[in-house]
Amino acid sequence: MMPRRVQPFVRLSLLASTVLLMGYSPMTIAAETATKPAAAEAGANPMLQPWTGPYEGVPPWDKLDPELFPDAFAKGMAEVKAEVQAVIDNPAEPTFENTHVPMQLAGESMERVFALWGVQTSNKSNDRVEDIDAEWSPKLTKFYTELFLDPKLFARYKAVYDKRLTSGLNAQQIRIVERSYDEMVRDGANLSAADKAKLVDLNAKLEGLFSAFSSKLLGDEKLYTFVTDKAELAGLAPGFVASLADAAEAQGKPGQWAIKNTRSSAQPVLQNAASRGLREKVWRAFVGRGDNGDANDTNATIAEILKLRQQRAELLGFATHANYRMADTMAKTPENAMALMMKVWPAAVARVHEEVADMQAIADAEAKAGKGPKLTIEPWDYRYYAEKVRKAKYDLDESEVKPYLQLDKLRDAMFWSAGQLYDLGFREITGTIPVFDPKVKTFEVYNLKTNENVGVLYLDNFARDGKRSGAWMTTYRSQQGLGGERNVLASNNNNFTEGAKGEPTLVSLDDAQTLFHEFGHGIHYLLQHVYYPALAGVPRDFVEYPSQVNENWLMTPEVLSKFATHYKTGEPMPQALVDKILASNKFNQGFETVEYLSSAIVDMKLHDRKVPVTDVDKFERETLKEMGMPKEIVMRHRLPQFGHLFSSDAYSAGYYSYLWSETMDADTWAAFNEAGGPWDRTVADKFRTILLMTGNETDRAEAYRAFRGRDPDVKALLRKRGFPTE
Repeated sequence: MMPRRVQPFVRLSLLASTVLLMGYSPMTIAAETATKPAAAEAGANPMLQPWTGPYEGVPPWDKLDPELFPDAFAKGMAEVKAEVQAVIDNPAEPTFENTHVPMQLAGESMERVFALWGVQTSNKSNDRVEDIDAEWSPKLTKFYTELFLDPKLFARYKAVYDKRLTSGLNAQQIRIVERSYDEMVRDGANLSAADKAKLVDLNAKLEGLFSAFSSKLLGDEKLYTFVTDKAELAGLAPGFVASLADAAEAQGKPGQWAIKNTRSSAQPVLQNAASRGLREKVWRAFVGRGDNGDANDTNATIAEILKLRQQRAELLGFATHANYRMADTMAKTPENAMALMMKVWPAAVARVHEEVADMQAIADAEAKAGKGPKLTIEPWDYRYYAEKVRKAKYDLDESEVKPYLQLDKLRDAMFWSAGQLYDLGFREITGTIPVFDPKVKTFEVYNLKTNENVGVLYLDNFARDGKRSGAWMTTYRSQQGLGGERNVLASNNNNFTEGAKGEPTLVSLDDAQTLFHEFGHGIHYLLQHVYYPALAGVPRDFVEYPSQVNENWLMTPEVLSKFATHYKTGEPMPQALVDKILASNKFNQGFETVEYLSSAIVDMKLHDRKVPVTDVDKFERETLKEMGMPKEIVMRHRLPQFGHLFSSDAYSAGYYSYLWSETMDADTWAAFNEAGGPWDRTVADKFRTILLMTGNETDRAEAYRAFRGRDPDVKALLRKRGFPTE
C-alpha cells in the first residue's frame, strides 16, 4: 500500500492529510501544551531542525522521542502561520511567482516533523504516542483547515486563476493554478464564515475519530493466540514454529508458541495448520479485530465517522462522501468505479463456486478414506484446502516453494530488476546513518550510468510490537526542483515474521509479491523528476499502478533462476518447480478477487449514500448478502478493522483504486509481452519517462494514452486472472 497523494497546490496544504495518506495515524496542528518537555527547553528541538549528515541530510532517528513532538508541533505551526501570512500580506498584485511559489516552498520544518512523527506512530507506537496523537490530531486539523480557508489567501489564488491564460504562464504553471483553485473551492473556500466554522469543527472531530480507530485496532493486533501443545502446530514450517516459540518467550511464556493477531502471522496458520481447531481459533481472532464489544470495539467510532463525513460532503455541496472524495480521481464518479468492479465481480464469484467444489471434493474423499473429518468448507478451511487442491492439480505445495524464497535474496532480486529496467543501483550503507530500529537496513540509491546519488532507501521488514499491520511505502523527503534539487528518502515497510535465531528469513510467495509491490512504490518516487512540488503527487487510483506493475517481474525466469535459491544448498529453484508455479499462476483467483473486491464494493456502497449507516455490522452482513458473497469467504478487510477507510480519509470510497490500477497494470504488462518481453528497454524507457517520472504534470489518463496509444483494456485484467473475457 502506498497511500500518498500530495495536495496539488502547495506542499503544506494539509500536510497532516499527506501524513495520513502515507498510512500514518492521523495528525493535525494546535497551540502549545501547558507543559513543554524538558528536552525541548534545553535547546533547539531536533524534531524541527534541518537534517544533517550525508545524502543531503538524513532523519535523526537516533533522537526520536515522543515527548519532543508537542513542542515541535506548536513551534512548527507558528512557523507555517508566519510563512502563509507573509504571502497573504504581500502588497504586490498576486502572481504565480509571489503566491504559488512561496506557498509550495513553505512548511519545510513541519514536513520534517510529520515524517518523523509518521514513523513514531506507524513503526514505533506505544501508549504515550497514542495519547499524543489523540490530543494533537484534532488540533492540527483545525489549524490547517482554518489556515487554508482564509478568505484573503483564497482571494490571491482567485486573482491568479482569473488571469491564468493572459499572464504568460507555461502549461505546468497553468495546471497548478487551475488545480489549486479547484481544490480550494472543493474544500470549502467559498463557504460562508459560519459554514467554514462548521467545516473546521467537522475536520477536527474526524481526525480525533481516526486516531481513536487506529488506537483500538492496534490494541487488538497486539494480542496473541497462545498454543501449549506443539502437536497443534502440525503442518507449519519448522522455521515458522521456531519464530512462534521466540515470540512466546518474548511475551514471558517460554515453552509455548505465540501467534500474533496480524495477517502475517495468521495467514501461514490458516494455510498450513492441520489442526482445524487452531485454524478456526486464529481465524476468529483475526476477523474479529475491532468487533468484540469491548474497549477496542470500533463500530461506534465508524458510525460517527460516517455521519460526520456525510455532513461534510453536504456542507461542501456534494451528494455523498464518495462524490466528494472522487472528484479529483481518474474514475471521477462512484458510478464509473462501480461499473469496473461489476465487470469483474460475477466472474469472480462463479470461479469461487468452482474452487469450493474442488476443495469439498478433496475433503469428502479424505473423510471417506478415514483420513480426515467429515466437514463442509468454512472460511477457516479455505486456504488450507486450497493448498491441497493446488497440490492435486499442479503437484505444487507451498512448502516446496518457501525454502527458495529468502528475504535477502529477494531484496537483491528487486534491486537487480530496477537496475536492468531503470539503471538504478543500490549499495548497502547500514550502520552509517541513523535508523529507528536496529533491524532496519539502509541503501544508497544511485544512477548506474552516472553514479549520481538518487537518494536513500530504508527497509523495515519485520513485525514487532508497536508497528501497525500491513505493508506500506512512504517518503521522508520527496524529489523536487523548485528551491534547489532534492534527492529522495524513501522507506518500504513490511510485517514479515523474522527467521529463528541464526536462520534466514523465508517468506511465502504472497509475501514475496508484497515485497515487490512496495518496492514498486519506491521506484515510482525514486524515479520522479518534477520541478514543482505541487505536481509531484498522483490521483489515488493511479497510486497503486506502478507498484502492481512491479510485481510482475518477480515471476520472470531471469529473477527466479538468479535469486530463488535454496537456503541450505544454494541450488536454484528447479525448472520443474518454476514451471509448476507458472502453470498455477491463475490458481485461486476466485478467492483472491472476491476477498479484495467485496471490500472495495462494500466501501463504495457504504460511502455513496445520503443516509449514513448506523449499524455497521448489519450493513456489512446485508450488503454482502445482496451481492451474493460466497459464505466460504470473508472480506479481506471487514469494516470494524478496515484501516484503509477509517484511520484516515485516504482510501475511503477509494479501495476500488487497486482494481482501477490493476487494469492499467495488466494492460502495461501486455505491452511488454507484445514487444520484446519483460525486459524490453524500449517499453521500460517509455513507461519510465511518460508515467513514472512525470508525477502529475499532465492528466494521468492522457499520460496513459500517450504510453499505450489508447485507454487500458479491461480484458487484459480478466485474462490475467483467468476469467472469461466475453
